[in-house]
Amino acid sequence: MVFELKPLPYATDALEPYIDAQTMQIHHGFHHGGYVNNLNAALADYPDLQSKSIADLIRDLNSLPEAVRNGIRNNGGGHFNHSIFWTLMGPNCGGEPTGEIAEAIKDNFGDFENFKTQFNDAGAKRFGSGFVWLVRNTAGKLEIMSTPNQDCPWTDGNFPIMCNDVWEHAYYLKYQNRRAEYLKQWWNTVNWSEVNNRLAMSTQM
Repeated sequence: MVFELKPLPYATDALEPYIDAQTMQIHHGFHHGGYVNNLNAALADYPDLQSKSIADLIRDLNSLPEAVRNGIRNNGGGHFNHSIFWTLMGPNCGGEPTGEIAEAIKDNFGDFENFKTQFNDAGAKRFGSGFVWLVRNTAGKLEIMSTPNQDCPWTDGNFPIMCNDVWEHAYYLKYQNRRAEYLKQWWNTVNWSEVNNRLAMSTQM
């Protein structure tokens, strides 16, 4: 096994009542776990690729052998995206952003409420499954964007600072088809300390 599914950084019920324990168990153990297993299977016959980090694989998809490119795009993307996603949430988190991200939001989006509105709107309008992101784009500016399925902004050189998963398996047990409600409640889980860490990382890339 080249890649491993790391444990969640908190208990599966730690994000209650906003994200239920059963969703977390299924989402992390079966969905993310499945991406990891399928990624390792795709890499089984490519020892030269096994030495690369998941970030390097996702960043340079076009250089990969065509036979495994889509498998790495989908399953490697699933592993990469979720590995970020779990760290961006936590118990006793949420509330107003603090630190550098608070200033960055103010400078780029006017205020936090406007930022949330734009971010949630991008997530709500993502047709089918995917993610909504705050990235530092290739021009060095902060930008809200969404990607389909398990695609990642990193593939196009946009550094992912924060994201929310809008696949149905991320919210359907609790919210059913009410994606907008899930998007609204998710802010109560945001770990702004980790968002600040990733904001700082984005300036070094």
